Amino acid sequence: MQVPRLREVRERQLLTQDALARRARMSVATVNHVERGLRSARISTVRRLAEALGVPATALMAAVDEPAQNGEQR
Repeated sequence: MQVPRLREVRERQLLTQDALARRARMSVATVNHVERGLRSARISTVRRLAEALGVPATALMAAVDEPAQNGEQR
């Protein structure tokens, strides 16, 4: 599954891909590939990323042209 808002949320929190990867206990390559849409993410991966970012998984899944959820600003 695609995670269209991953980069936006990560950058809003001023995290590097490396920092997010460490928080989510996964490789930087995985974060990079999921963020760029080169690899489809498993739901377990999306959950780990969301947990590491402190947001609901749905906040990462919303299409980029949809309004942000839970008070997140774009």
